[in-house]
Amino acid sequence: MKLRIGATVLAVALGAGASLAWAKLPPPPPMDDKAKAAAEEKKAKDAAAAEQAKQDQAAAEEKAVHNYQDNMKKMGKTAPKPTPVAPPAAAAAAPPAAGAPPAAGAQPAPASNTAKVDDKVKQEAAQAANAQGKK
Repeated sequence: MKLRIGATVLAVALGAGASLAWAKLPPPPPMDDKAKAAAEEKKAKDAAAAEQAKQDQAAAEEKAVHNYQDNMKKMGKTAPKPTPVAPPAAAAAAPPAAGAPPAAGAQPAPASNTAKVDDKVKQEAAQAANAQGKK
């Protein structure tokens, strides 16, 4: 009996907790001018910090490359020439939307690997059939 009461109390408590968890919170109050200015200032600081981080990263990479090249020279080896890497074009990298017509001058999408394998299997089967038919 006590077990049933305990289980019922637990179920009611979980139900109440779940309903509180799903309760909709009221929207935040609209920002005043000071809050908007503070948000803009924070956004500017974050952008400046991100730019500084990029510059620090580039400087560290350059330092590592120079260190590598100097070590190679000390060992009497020639350092390999760096391979330039072009940044990917954003428009070319984005796949077209499903059902959208291809862009003007665009090449059709290559066939999937499974289609290529299926074609090869069919060709091999046809060659085997021709070889057996000739015997």
